[in-house]
Amino acid sequence: MSLPRAVEERVEDFVSRLKRRQTVGSFYVAKETAIILRHVVSMSRWRDTNILIDTVTEVGIRLASAQPNELAVGNIVKRVLKIIREVSRGELETTNEGSYSVDVSDYSTEEENEDSPIEQKVSLATQTTVQKTGKEKPPLVTQTSMFKMLADMSSLSTREQKRIENEKRMKDTYHLKPLIIQEISDEVIADLDVIYKGIADQALDFIHANEVIMTIGISRTVQEFLMRAAQKRKFQVMVAETAPTYQGHKMALSLAQAGIDTTVIADSAIFAAMPRVNKVVLGAHAVLANGALISVSGSQLLAAAAKHHSTPVLVCTALYKLSPLFAYDADAFNVSIPPQSVLNFQEGTLIDHVTISNPYYDFVRPDYVSLFIHNLGSAPPTYVYRLINDNYDAEDSTLS
Repeated sequence: MSLPRAVEERVEDFVSRLKRRQTVGSFYVAKETAIILRHVVSMSRWRDTNILIDTVTEVGIRLASAQPNELAVGNIVKRVLKIIREVSRGELETTNEGSYSVDVSDYSTEEENEDSPIEQKVSLATQTTVQKTGKEKPPLVTQTSMFKMLADMSSLSTREQKRIENEKRMKDTYHLKPLIIQEISDEVIADLDVIYKGIADQALDFIHANEVIMTIGISRTVQEFLMRAAQKRKFQVMVAETAPTYQGHKMALSLAQAGIDTTVIADSAIFAAMPRVNKVVLGAHAVLANGALISVSGSQLLAAAAKHHSTPVLVCTALYKLSPLFAYDADAFNVSIPPQSVLNFQEGTLIDHVTISNPYYDFVRPDYVSLFIHNLGSAPPTYVYRLINDNYDAEDSTLS
């Protein structure tokens, strides 16, 4: 089904920005995807939910194909598809439910008591006859016209049935469209705006006084999580510098400006400093169906060192980052960035004899993670499958 011109232009613009990586970050990608899908539902013409599901799926495939490593695109598409299915099946409670119900109990008693004079005379005559004879007269047999009998016995024509089905479908579409738009706005878009607050509010349950916390890279989720804990408790944070991007420097600067005792360490010093660490807190780019983690490069090293020293690893992530996909290869969802920050291109004689790999993400095994802290609570890696079943429909595990 063709999309309206305004929606098509917006989809093409977002696809081009994804391909050029002008829009990066799971949060911004997820929010833009949700807004586009809301436009698809509101502005496209569809007669039933099956057509709408096919249209949303086609748009989702286009967006996901533009940047396959941004799993948040597919996650939001699958979340919207589940909302459409639930609304069409009537599984979601809405404020309009029951507004058209009428209580007829009051009217039934009045109608039963208010008999017409003729009915009263007939009833009196029947009672008198029963008292005299002791028997009640058999009811009169009424005859029905031949035309009425034929009309009752004959079924509706195929054309009439299609007309009734089309009228019912149009009526359902008229009522379902505003409900679906409202659910997308409330359950997806509005939920994205309060995700960081929901995770940060749990900080005091996991961060205690005088602890040493280690993290790596820069993550807004981890940053607000630690800042919220620092409002009432004092602790120390070690930040790995995350070479060659050196994202840890920005993270350490923001934490220090918030009044947190922060120390920047080299990536090679992670294992040596781990015996002093009480907890490791990581951010996440995506969480896979088996509880594995895709995070910034260096996270695998940090998690492996923590497991060796029996240090708990906490992962702060939002529910929209949960993906029903599996990584059969550790590099399946990785991104390689230009290696100029590792070895300058001006050193041409050396570059000709060296193969340089500069991955942006790391694959962290699920047995390295102790607990996931999401915007609705916390869960171990073995419980991720249940969270995925609650957020996505089984029919939408893969977009095809």
